[in-house]
Amino acid sequence: MVVTPLTPPVALTIAGSDSGGGAGIQADLRTFAFHQVHGTSAITCVTAQNTLGVQRVDPLPPEAVMAQIAAVATDLGIRAAKTGMLLNREIMQAVAAAVDTYGIHPLVVDPVMVSRTGAVLLDPEAITTLKEAMVPLAEILTPNRREAEILAAMEITTLEDMTEAARRIGRLGSRNVLVKGGGLPGDLQGTDCWWDGSEIHILRQAPLLTPHTHGTGCTLAAAITARLAQGQSLAQGIESAKQYVSQAIAHPLALGQGQGPIGHFYPLLTA
Repeated sequence: MVVTPLTPPVALTIAGSDSGGGAGIQADLRTFAFHQVHGTSAITCVTAQNTLGVQRVDPLPPEAVMAQIAAVATDLGIRAAKTGMLLNREIMQAVAAAVDTYGIHPLVVDPVMVSRTGAVLLDPEAITTLKEAMVPLAEILTPNRREAEILAAMEITTLEDMTEAARRIGRLGSRNVLVKGGGLPGDLQGTDCWWDGSEIHILRQAPLLTPHTHGTGCTLAAAITARLAQGQSLAQGIESAKQYVSQAIAHPLALGQGQGPIGHFYPLLTA
């Protein structure tokens, strides 16, 4: 057999570990693999969770997070990266410093603060650090409805609210903002609002009725990251990422006693 070395693009995820396998590092790496990108990781915290919820969160020392990023950046070459659950101010500051030191760009920042179900995933005192240290580094910020409400300091119930929130968040320093409408009711579910720094783009997808949507936000950000690592434009990356997530939601995994994950590798299960 002839050995044929391959050199796929490399993407990095800086996020928490989900022991249930539906979100976080696990979802990101599966998404990278689906898009034929080599996934690398820097774990920020370890969670004990399943389809019923999060039972425990243990942060890693900031030095350990920085060491993971350094190990990847100095050897493998990072074409694009994303951040997920950063948990606290110390980890956030370490990640921001590492991103600056190693020139990691483009960076997709998924500002994990509150899950769609309302679970708090960020220390409250770290919100200011998120705004000051992480948001300006982002090529694109991808908050869900609840996170956008916190960052924009306003309630979001309508499409007009989404567009105003996206503009307000853009003023914090991110080049692009994608406010996700998955948590909104009725026809707005599946509608996202993208502020590109000069104009608003409304991205619509037909709502999909399923309780098994765990990991949707992580997966969308990871899919955008994978496309950027492949050299696609941000517009192309957002469009293809939304299509991928919609298919994954349409083929969810009915596992456990609660909210199962979306089907990251659905073609293998439906072949």
